[in-house]
Amino acid sequence: MQTSPSYRIHFLILLLILLAAFLVNLSMGSVSIPLTEIISVFVGNGSTKATWEYILIDYRLPKAFTAMLAGGGLAISGLLMQTLFRNPLAGPFVLGLSSGASLGVAILILGASAFGGFFGTMLLSQWSLVIASALGSFLVLLAVLAVTFRIKDTMAILIIGLMFGSVTTAVVSVLSYFSNAEQLQQYIFWSFGSLGNQSWQGVTILSICFLAGLILSIISSKSLNTLLLGENYAKSMGIHIKKTTFIIILATSILAGGITAFVGPIAFVGLAVPHLVRQFYKTSNHLILLPAVLLCGSLLMLICDTIAQLPFSEFTLPINAITSLIGAPVVIWLLVRKRKLFF
Repeated sequence: MQTSPSYRIHFLILLLILLAAFLVNLSMGSVSIPLTEIISVFVGNGSTKATWEYILIDYRLPKAFTAMLAGGGLAISGLLMQTLFRNPLAGPFVLGLSSGASLGVAILILGASAFGGFFGTMLLSQWSLVIASALGSFLVLLAVLAVTFRIKDTMAILIIGLMFGSVTTAVVSVLSYFSNAEQLQQYIFWSFGSLGNQSWQGVTILSICFLAGLILSIISSKSLNTLLLGENYAKSMGIHIKKTTFIIILATSILAGGITAFVGPIAFVGLAVPHLVRQFYKTSNHLILLPAVLLCGSLLMLICDTIAQLPFSEFTLPINAITSLIGAPVVIWLLVRKRKLFF
């Protein structure tokens, strides 16, 4: 199904707004950098201050790209889960992936206290936290995928995913109970989510995860359209339910698990952005919804990150707090005004 010219115009407007938000995000922060200087860095004419160039290249550009990848990826995975389970409350972490990542990080932080000196410090490095988070999400993913081959009912898979999340959350609670104040503080800071301190190597790995999940999502777009009308209709259209469910869950896991590994658990975006998009795009065609939620998710995360930086201040607020404080009232207002969901 081809997108109409009006949708192409909407996407072009969204891209322009996203570009503007991207430039504003690069210019704002504890050090304000004029837009002309930012363009000079991109052009490479060498007239920019060395300090500004260092801030842009080594800190703000990786953070901005991370924000767009995280926002777009979570929005897409939220759309996939809401369509698969036909549940407006389903989000990217409904399968327990976030809880699995939290468990991996909690085990690492608690276990690091058993090692002293240099080795204990290495265990709590950025890459060790990323690996622990990814392993935790991957183990939960394996358990969920094993269930998908034994259970036909997608609602049962949803309930089992929630149970996996409850179990891992319970284990994290037990580990937290036996942790000291310093360990709890470090774990809580990780749970707040952070887009900063990302290296270009980390952005590259995150981009690979994003592209893999995006390709699987596009491949599943036709199946997603038929699933909206029920599993029986999808079967009559020749859709293999188990195979489709496996691909959708795999795509969600790659997107949500990879993003959580690098930036921590980010709330609200994956749950709310699909609803926001549906309020403006009166369609159920996922070939239109997928790019729309991708652009809107990236835009929302950039705006939230710009606000979280507290421009002209050295303080940075937790990104989780900003996404919920800004986005939740907007979604509530839209749903009350429209009084309609697509499920």
